[in-house]
Amino acid sequence: KMSSIDLEKLKMTGAGRAMAVLTSGGDAQGMNAAVRAVTRMGIYVGAKVYLIYEGYQGMVDGGDNIKLANWQSVSNIIQQGGTAIGSARCKAFTTREGRIAAAFNLVKKGITNLCVCGGDGSLTGANIFRCEWSSLLDELVQKGRITDTLAKQHAHLNIVGLVGSIDNDFCGTDMTIGADSALHRIMEIIDAIMTTAQSHQRTFVLEVMGRHCGYLALVSALASGADWLFIPEAPPQEGWEDRMCDRLEGSRTTGSRLNIIIIAEGAIDINGKPISSTYVKDLVVQRLGYDTRVTVLGHVQRGGTPSAFDRILSSKLGVEAVVALMEATPDTPPCAIGLSGNQAVRLPLMECVEMTKLVQIAMDEKRFEEAIKLRGGSFENNWKIYKLLSFQKPVQSESKVSLAVLNVGAPAAGMNAAVRSAVRLALTHGQKVYAVHDGFQGLADGKMEWHSVAGWTGQGGSLLGTKRTLPEKHMEKIVETISKFNISALLVIGGFEGYAGVLQLFEARGRYDELCIPMCLIPATVSNNVPGTDFSLGADTAVNAAMEGCDKIKQSASGTKRRVFVVETMGGFCGYLATCTGIAVGADAAYIFEDPFNIQDLKTNVDHLTEKMKKDVQRGLVLRNEKCHENYTTDFIHRLYSSEGKGIFDCRVNVLGHLQQGGAPSPFDRNFGTKLGVRAIQWISERMTENFRQGRVFANSPSTACVLGLNRKVISFSPVTELKAVTDFEHRMPRVQWWFNLRPMLRMLARYQTSFSLYEMERGDYTKAIPYR
Repeated sequence: KMSSIDLEKLKMTGAGRAMAVLTSGGDAQGMNAAVRAVTRMGIYVGAKVYLIYEGYQGMVDGGDNIKLANWQSVSNIIQQGGTAIGSARCKAFTTREGRIAAAFNLVKKGITNLCVCGGDGSLTGANIFRCEWSSLLDELVQKGRITDTLAKQHAHLNIVGLVGSIDNDFCGTDMTIGADSALHRIMEIIDAIMTTAQSHQRTFVLEVMGRHCGYLALVSALASGADWLFIPEAPPQEGWEDRMCDRLEGSRTTGSRLNIIIIAEGAIDINGKPISSTYVKDLVVQRLGYDTRVTVLGHVQRGGTPSAFDRILSSKLGVEAVVALMEATPDTPPCAIGLSGNQAVRLPLMECVEMTKLVQIAMDEKRFEEAIKLRGGSFENNWKIYKLLSFQKPVQSESKVSLAVLNVGAPAAGMNAAVRSAVRLALTHGQKVYAVHDGFQGLADGKMEWHSVAGWTGQGGSLLGTKRTLPEKHMEKIVETISKFNISALLVIGGFEGYAGVLQLFEARGRYDELCIPMCLIPATVSNNVPGTDFSLGADTAVNAAMEGCDKIKQSASGTKRRVFVVETMGGFCGYLATCTGIAVGADAAYIFEDPFNIQDLKTNVDHLTEKMKKDVQRGLVLRNEKCHENYTTDFIHRLYSSEGKGIFDCRVNVLGHLQQGGAPSPFDRNFGTKLGVRAIQWISERMTENFRQGRVFANSPSTACVLGLNRKVISFSPVTELKAVTDFEHRMPRVQWWFNLRPMLRMLARYQTSFSLYEMERGDYTKAIPYR
């Protein structure tokens, strides 16, 4: 966990200090957001902040490559891919002479705090530089290039690392900067390829990046339902060619018109021999005669605008990097800032680097199971689920139980992925699966049928159909349907209505024995307002959709007179969508219900934007959650800003509306939905087995009606009866919400006078986050 100090004092500790930020190694989407956060947070604490251009090469060359930054230096870069300050391979820095030159250039500027954003090689170089710092200064003194006094004033170099790598191959952090954006590019291409493959009954072999790490390939295979996967951590056993061809052939006999094979660029066989995409393609053509194409995705995976996740991640890590530098002492070991669950954490830099190297050593020594474990729990879990869904054995015997699956509430991206994985696993357990169309209304009407779930993972919305109807008015008919079809368990995938509906069914158990069956809710709503989980299916897709809309809105002001946009987001009373979108697009303010505001706050925001516009800033962006205030409507805020800004800027309104439901699900929602569907069926199967007696399932305990959620890093089941106490039913959301701790960061990066002590309090354990009102 992050250390805890009085951050009000931290604001003064930056005075008289200088820090620099550089990006090194391969570029990764989100690096610009990290540079922006480090720069602005550094300025906020009173430090001088320098931007080092062209990575370590710029530090060695010095001169104009090391420039003092101001607030505007990093304006309007958060949405850009790559790195605005450049990155370069630097042989000179690997030599003693090069590091002496770099040390001289830093000392001349008074820089003794360095933030490096790059991969494990770049961070290792930074640590070597730090360890040699004293001897480098001694040598500079001996050569007469700096004075002894200057050397003593700069006797210690603090370094903090941010891991920028699309490969997600750094041990200790859940995600590296750029990995999520790379998955977005990959999934866009796979979705496009699948349409042409289906048109021509083709097989496509897709090669993705990742060096010696199979993360991108693995998650892409899960998110696309690929037929076959090659990753370096799990080489196929001898005879894999026959098994793969049998699998592809079997897929075609069931009516599929396409096959997708995903191969990581570092894929190898069990003997360590590389497996190339060309070899796989030739194999399919020779054995099966299928029309087969190879697509090597290459550097397109590094390109394009960063995803919302990467922008928010980079901002969180960048802010924490500055705090870590300000707290550092000569005895503080170097750290990297990583992600654990939804929290930024400090990691021992060299321990993580050594652990990362151990993965490659394990692979070189053919200890592949150990390599998968070393990659981390998330990687291992993804691999297990891929195998579970992709290499299914025929059902040995039919179970005596049946399961009903339904969607409730508004459509949300990821619903179909959850249905697909749940159905496939339930069928392998021998369970009979019924699809319920149109939610609880369909359950009451007995709309029970089934059809194939092939290809559902990448489909947006709800293919089952969904309604907001709650069960209380149709309880008799619902019980009748459950009895008629002998339903032994319910899997509900939906939003707040789904949660409320499961709670109503549980509370009706005393009147109806038929409702004494396991019930599980997978939260799925763009509002992210279901108790019992940090994230709901569809919320990530919604934030990305809102972010893309705001990016276009901001761009429309380019080259025009000064303009402020007031943008309304969805979310009901829940401010998650507005807050996260606000961070992702660098908004000036985000008004939400949970964070009460008054007319004076609105006036302060207008004054802030007025000052911005006087400093050659062309545009401002203000987000408003749709139900943040009864009286301060979107139209009211628009009129207020228009009136107060008259003569300085004009104002426009945009209501994003249902485009926030997002169309095709994001990679996160596809992967998350797939995992939750699997875990839900495993839980339901266990509960049905435990509670099977006298020829039927009878489950009456509170622990048999649960919300399945992700809390920090753990997927857990929370009884709906326990969640009732922490739910605000009037406003349809949890009383305490973890993401509230992001709001001080949003304000600080927009240059508002936010209390550091508030940031410290809210960056800690999210279970202590301030409840609204």
